[in-house]
Amino acid sequence: MQELARFLFEVGYLKKVSRSGWWLLGNSIPESVAEHSFRCAILGYFLAKLENLDTFKVIMMCLFHDLHESRINDLHKISQSYINFEEAESKASHEQLESLKEPEREEIKSTLKELSDQESMESIVARDADILECAIQAREYQVQGYEAAVDWLERAKDRLRSESSKRLLSIIVHSDPNEWWKKLKDKSKTL
Repeated sequence: MQELARFLFEVGYLKKVSRSGWWLLGNSIPESVAEHSFRCAILGYFLAKLENLDTFKVIMMCLFHDLHESRINDLHKISQSYINFEEAESKASHEQLESLKEPEREEIKSTLKELSDQESMESIVARDADILECAIQAREYQVQGYEAAVDWLERAKDRLRSESSKRLLSIIVHSDPNEWWKKLKDKSKTL
């Protein structure tokens, strides 16, 4: 159990790791990797349902896809181009999971391998959830005044592979991220 406790403390560190790509926009206080992974898992659930896939597998992939960043940090694409990022990611993940007991260790390892291989529809949808979460965040930042975030929205269009993800993105790019609470505020005025 001590190994599990250490692992959970390490997972908690993801709350302190900032998503570095947004620094390129001038956003000095972007969301954390943990925040990204949480919404990614929620997205994965809904995309799996829309595509009639194994929701558990997709959610597992979304929850664990950035686990390695507690050790190697979140590196934006420009930074990644200067190192062998895949090797570093693989090494960090392998070491992180070694302390876990079976069958959990093998389940997480095989889940991450499936995600990396990108051969199953579940892995494609999990990757789409990761991309789509970034696009949603980009839309939120765009509305907050970071106009260059539109670049993330444009690149997401070319990277998404599932039909549900593409349809959802087409709605997100034109949506007001604050609409949900504005409607509640308007509703409360009439009560």
